[in-house]
Amino acid sequence: MEISARNQMSGTVQGIKSGSVMAEITVNVDAGTIAAVITDSSREHLNLQEGDLVTVVIKATEVMIAK
Repeated sequence: MEISARNQMSGTVQGIKSGSVMAEITVNVDAGTIAAVITDSSREHLNLQEGDLVTVVIKATEVMIAK
C-alpha cells in the first residue's frame, strides 16, 4: 500500500479495548507506546488482534501538549 504520510512506525499491538462504537488500540513501537482510537468497525474490518504486526501512521495538522 502506498501512502503519502511520512510519519510511519512499525510495531506490535499490545492491547485492545473494544467498545460499542470506538476501540482503543495500544501499539508498542521502538520509541515507546502509541495509543490510537479508531471505530470498532474498523478494528473488526482489520481483524486486529494482540500480537499483530502493524504500521502506525500519523497524519496530523496539530499536535498539542499542555501542562
